[in-house]
Amino acid sequence: GVKTEQAMSHTLVASGLVHPWGLAALPDGRWLVTEKPGRLRIITTEGQIGEPVAGLPAVDARGQGGLLDVIVGPSFAQDRMIYWSYSEPRDGGNATSVARARLSDDGSRVENVQVIFRALPIYDGDKHFGSSLAFAPDGKLFITLGERSDKPMRPQAQDLGSHMGKTIRINADGTVPQDNPFVDRAGALPEIWSLGHRNVQGIAVQPGTGAIWTIEHGTRGGDEVNIDKPGLNYGWPDAAYGVEYAGGQINTGATQAPGTEQPVYYWDPVIAPGGATFYQGAMFPGWDGNLLVAGLKEKHIARLVIQNDRVVGEERLLTDLGERVRDVAVGADGAVWAITDEENGKLVRLAATQ
Repeated sequence: GVKTEQAMSHTLVASGLVHPWGLAALPDGRWLVTEKPGRLRIITTEGQIGEPVAGLPAVDARGQGGLLDVIVGPSFAQDRMIYWSYSEPRDGGNATSVARARLSDDGSRVENVQVIFRALPIYDGDKHFGSSLAFAPDGKLFITLGERSDKPMRPQAQDLGSHMGKTIRINADGTVPQDNPFVDRAGALPEIWSLGHRNVQGIAVQPGTGAIWTIEHGTRGGDEVNIDKPGLNYGWPDAAYGVEYAGGQINTGATQAPGTEQPVYYWDPVIAPGGATFYQGAMFPGWDGNLLVAGLKEKHIARLVIQNDRVVGEERLLTDLGERVRDVAVGADGAVWAITDEENGKLVRLAATQ
């Protein structure tokens, strides 16, 4: 274990959020926060919660569905574009979609909404939508997608003709990059970057390397950290750590399978990971390059110390809050901000105490 020498404490910034899911910083220091029932809010650093942003499309908020992640576009200063993922009602069911729009100058509404990605196939279920979003340094958009949980759907994580259980890479306008790994493979969906995922709800781009790290919500004993590389297979459901929630083995019980990648790190017992981010900031210089992962079940933020693509230490932060941490982000001042997945969800700030 590792321990931060600096004293730190958290402050409650805002409360009364209904199952907030995604957290993203605006350039002026305010926060975009999604609420699972379908609302997008702007919250000031002092904790003033704005009225819901108008103009967002409808969501299917049953089960794990709803309005999910939100991120700020890389050229927001010029075009005010934001991007969000959501479970979209479709004929015969639902599936994860990603939209983008211009945030109005006064922040009251989104304008010119475009749905830039729609996952296939449609399925009538309420679990494992993913879905976290991140822009790589080259401006490509990464989207993580779950395999919809139910046993008949799980094999689709291995099927290149399905978006389920995949990491997706597209251009910011929704078109397909021609250097995607499966662009030329017959029968493969060209947006696919990698396969064999269960339900990735956290993604983070490593500073310096630009590597894509994904955090996979596993079954009992199977939460994973992966370095998500093009064309690779991360094993689910053919290879997995842990057991079914009910206790039985997963498929054959194998933790390895030919042609599949091993995780960089896995949790057993699990933490039920949500969102993630790499730390860069002045407030906690000893954390530089560490991966921060929100923990739902274990109600904390995991700080992972990374060296040479390995996790060499772990510290649990924010354990005194006692709430399900859904997403985590770093503010301009280097403080760590988090939202909690509760009926009375909170925005909190973890900072060094002077």
